[in-house]
Amino acid sequence: MAEVATLSRPYANAIFGLAQESNSLEAWSTSLSVLVATSGDTDVQTMLNSPDLAAADKANKLAELCADEINDEANPFLQALAEHDRLLLLEEVRNQFEALRAEQERTLDVDVVSAFDLTEAQSDALKASLQKKYDREVSIASRTDASLIGGAVIRAGDIVIDGSVRGRLTKLVETLVQK
Repeated sequence: MAEVATLSRPYANAIFGLAQESNSLEAWSTSLSVLVATSGDTDVQTMLNSPDLAAADKANKLAELCADEINDEANPFLQALAEHDRLLLLEEVRNQFEALRAEQERTLDVDVVSAFDLTEAQSDALKASLQKKYDREVSIASRTDASLIGGAVIRAGDIVIDGSVRGRLTKLVETLVQK
């Protein structure tokens, strides 16, 4: 079977093109996020995986559940997914759509997990450094995880920088085991 990313790409590209033409990137981001959140519910998952419902009915029910929070063009999109038995690709379509949007808007969402809370100065310095390196507007979301012991793990797109003490100890153990 083809990769999920490969199957999702044409849908993400089509929706992105439509959103660009109608100047509705934000509306589509919201609609896709609502659809993904709703489709992640266990009861909705059961409905989407049910062999008893026709694909078009699944799409209609999902659209009904989200009707107040999605744009008008989302229903034909859901029908197109359903027609090709691709409703379960919603999350990957959303991820690829958001990547295309970030590329166009020259933005980069960065997740920082640190052992201790970042100070405002540290956050600002990291943001400035990443903006310079990637030539993009950077937004940082940070959280703490004491299990890192010290340091931080930075995720910027598909780049992961593990500067945590736990990560360094893991690498040290791997090196010692190899010898």
